[in-house]
Amino acid sequence: MLWSRVLSGIVAIALALGMIVLGGWYFSLGIGILIFLAQLEYFRLVRAKGIEPAAKTTLVVSQLLLITAAVAPNLTDAMFPLAGTFICFYLLFQPKIATIADISSSILGLFYGGYLPSYWVRLRVSLPNTISNSNLPFDGYWPDSWTDPSKFPFALTLTFLVMACIWAADIGAYTMGKHFGRTRLSEISPKKTVEGAIFGVLGSLIVAEVGAWYFHLPAWQFSGLLLGTLIGISSLLGDLTESMMKRDAGVKDSGQLIPGHGGILDRTDSYVFTAPLVYYFVTLLLPLLAN
Repeated sequence: MLWSRVLSGIVAIALALGMIVLGGWYFSLGIGILIFLAQLEYFRLVRAKGIEPAAKTTLVVSQLLLITAAVAPNLTDAMFPLAGTFICFYLLFQPKIATIADISSSILGLFYGGYLPSYWVRLRVSLPNTISNSNLPFDGYWPDSWTDPSKFPFALTLTFLVMACIWAADIGAYTMGKHFGRTRLSEISPKKTVEGAIFGVLGSLIVAEVGAWYFHLPAWQFSGLLLGTLIGISSLLGDLTESMMKRDAGVKDSGQLIPGHGGILDRTDSYVFTAPLVYYFVTLLLPLLAN
């Protein structure tokens, strides 16, 4: 079990780093696959409660939402209510009369499993006011040199920085919580502690401060502090939200797709709420700090 966990972790990290560097449709395709697999796990959790969501319709419109985020990001927010309308339309005209739970779980599947993760595509692929540096087919990119990461495209360095903050938050929370955790954080996840949560946020904050300084973000002391805090807290909330759904469904893991790690949702829950906050941090706040 230990070696399968280590091996699957190495493969997952290699794939994640590869799609982040390549960007373009390589990244969009990777996110699309993750969204599809994560939504399948989400709907299994929902069905464990005896609910019958519009799973197939939600899976399809979520992929259309992701494509919109890649090719026309300004229309993504408009696509979201349109996708929700299609889901409700399907539920209204199916043979079985849908319940409130059927409707709400379907819309949550679209929001939690499709709309929020689509912000990762907006960050890496279609960030406003960033120059396209594609030098591969399908809008892909590969660095000419790895010696100076500060010269990478901003969308790439930003995505790497956000990922590093999430990893620091997860490692800090797990390591320090395991050794120093005494105060339970929430009944939702009994193993999580207040001490672990604090160290997790601190780990994210430290990485964000170093990254903001290295990549010359505007007002790097303040922007790094705010970015690290946002990521640390949002990654924790994402973890707790998935734990709440698993607890309600009465399961330990969302799936068994990744040997030794559980399901896709178990490994990506910390990323769900993070991307939207970072996206608006970059597009709304950083321009103000630059002025």
